[in-house]
Amino acid sequence: MDDRLFSQASAEVVDLHRFFVDWFVASRADKVDFGRFEAVMGEGLTMIAPGGQILDRDAVIDHVRSSRATCDDGFAISIEDIRPGWQDGDTIVVLYVEAQLRAGKHSRRQSSAVFTTRSSAPNGVQWRHLHETWLQVPEH
Repeated sequence: MDDRLFSQASAEVVDLHRFFVDWFVASRADKVDFGRFEAVMGEGLTMIAPGGQILDRDAVIDHVRSSRATCDDGFAISIEDIRPGWQDGDTIVVLYVEAQLRAGKHSRRQSSAVFTTRSSAPNGVQWRHLHETWLQVPEH
């Protein structure tokens, strides 16, 4: 196990979710560089959303771009139980739970993400695949 690669990928998970909070919260969105998000979404990225939809890189980027400033100041994300999964060379799988508070409603999703190294990325890794599964669907 390469502790450095896990450390880089863990930092990326936390930092990207901080970006999401800043990008989605209306009072902070003007101060955020969207290029940071695009830079870490690797070519060929796929995402399986918690509801089962399969999204390619363009769809993920378009969705995040169009969701700018759609939340109030109460929106929050926390990352829990982050741990390494499989690793080989410059590729690692990281497992974590993403907890959200949006419009007063809590949700949680189990996530697994595949990262590869990329020296030009902010944390030295880029996202290649993300799979999210509901643990707690947002209350109605």
